[in-house]
Amino acid sequence: MKNKKTLVLGASTKPERYAFKAITMLVDKGHSVIAIGQNQGEVAGISIRTKNIPLKNIDTVTLYLNPVRQREYYNYIIETKPKRVVFNPGTENPEFYQLLKANSIKVEEACTLVLLTTNQY
Repeated sequence: MKNKKTLVLGASTKPERYAFKAITMLVDKGHSVIAIGQNQGEVAGISIRTKNIPLKNIDTVTLYLNPVRQREYYNYIIETKPKRVVFNPGTENPEFYQLLKANSIKVEEACTLVLLTTNQY
């Protein structure tokens, strides 16, 4: 399996959160992970940052932010130029889909945990 460098937006140190589970599973499956959340912390050896940092060579951005919270990241994600953005359940955002598609970034409505579990990531 190819390592897909992944940015998890909406990262959390709370084990019951899906973002926490996604970081853990991404690391377990051998993917490089960068995590950005509201609070600093660490999950599966990955430090959660609270500020946007310039990123390169990101394959996937997986979102765990509601559509209103996503707005502050629109430009950041587009400038990062990922190959795709995964909109996990509850993060669907047709407004953002249009911006991403206009910038040749693939939009995928899916669950990162399911994609990883079924080897479709």
